[in-house]
Amino acid sequence: MTQFTVRTEQFEQPDPPSGLLLDLMPGLPGATVQTGRGFFRSFMPTRQAADLMVMAFGAYVADRVSERSRTDDAWTRDLALGFPVRNAADWPTETGQDMLRFLTGDRWTLHPRPQHAPPLARDSDGQGQIAADGVCLFSGGLDSLCGVIDLLEEAPEQRLCLLSHYEGGQTSAAQTRLFRQLQAHYGQRVISLRLFLRPGPSQPTQARPLPPGRETTTRSRSLMFLCTALAVASSTGPHIPVYLPENGYIGVNVPLTRARSGSFSTRTTHPHYLTLLEQAKQAIGVPNPLVNPYRLRTKGEMLTGNRNRALLRELAPKSISCSHPEVARYAKRAQGNCGYCFPCLIRRASMARVGWDRAEHYAWDALTDPELLEPDSGRSADLRAVLAGTRPTRSTTDILRNGPLPRTERRAYIDVWRRGSAEVRTWITAGAQGQLARLLEQTP
Repeated sequence: MTQFTVRTEQFEQPDPPSGLLLDLMPGLPGATVQTGRGFFRSFMPTRQAADLMVMAFGAYVADRVSERSRTDDAWTRDLALGFPVRNAADWPTETGQDMLRFLTGDRWTLHPRPQHAPPLARDSDGQGQIAADGVCLFSGGLDSLCGVIDLLEEAPEQRLCLLSHYEGGQTSAAQTRLFRQLQAHYGQRVISLRLFLRPGPSQPTQARPLPPGRETTTRSRSLMFLCTALAVASSTGPHIPVYLPENGYIGVNVPLTRARSGSFSTRTTHPHYLTLLEQAKQAIGVPNPLVNPYRLRTKGEMLTGNRNRALLRELAPKSISCSHPEVARYAKRAQGNCGYCFPCLIRRASMARVGWDRAEHYAWDALTDPELLEPDSGRSADLRAVLAGTRPTRSTTDILRNGPLPRTERRAYIDVWRRGSAEVRTWITAGAQGQLARLLEQTP
């Protein structure tokens, strides 16, 4: 088991006798967690929300520096995380562990410890409030762009805080680019708040440098993102909602093949994970509501029903939905949306539904590029899996392979999965050529 301890005060306590220190102290030379200091000067969360956010920060950094390839099954890790809270005895430890285990597929052990001083309080300027009516996750992707436009159009007086997380690269550029154009259209009704947070590089001043390797699956990023949004919302009031605009098809994210069962398919907005998070935050005392207005819609249905389709169509090509937007650089192609990963394939299908799909907006054209069908090519895995995973004959019970669903909405989630699969299948069928068309005929 790898042990991590989050420390938010340099002289808070003696160094733990073993394990890795996660120094969450913006501006501290040699801190093992890098984060932009200015971010925490923008708001002052409640203590309960701050504790939840710090735990999520620790889980994210621990996830990033623990390579799955070093475990016996090249996936499942044993991770222990210690972190400061105001009331350790009241912390919902078991619920938090269950939530992280479901989200990342690892065995987590949480160790909350009492700390009187609020975490990160020294980095606040004392204003402590974001003047917004809601906080919306803003990744720079198509779903979040669609969600922001819908929310602002639905309530013309509403002011939104768009929360982003970045570590550099194409996604960061897309967030900045889209925010500027949204602000040009909606003015001061949109506020940008951007979190820079990642494991820090090894430095001579660090008593215990973090491992040099980095894990790329980052299943815990969703928790870090949501808990930060809850902390920002709490600084204004307990009624301020957090919006997570994500289509329901990717929310249930039914494994495309048996090899992708369990946490091999992401669970970033899965209903069961969100239920566990809701239980944990309510137990801690964070009442701000989590709202996904698209949980029962496909991505194409989101675009079709958007309240300002002209603006969405203009900005959509500038969004990035890709799971690895920098990969095209190594093939000397334009960076952005690769065109062959699962999120890109869903994106193209949704854009095709409203007549906006353009192959030239992607580094690879999944409908015509023969490389994406070669069995020995790593780039062919997702397209081949989509051909198998979207077939209409799949059993309804397959939807439960990625986790349980709320009983009251089980039928609705099954329906959105079927509609989402049909959406992708329709796009491929309409444009498939050559070998792709023949493979499609073999997977009815």
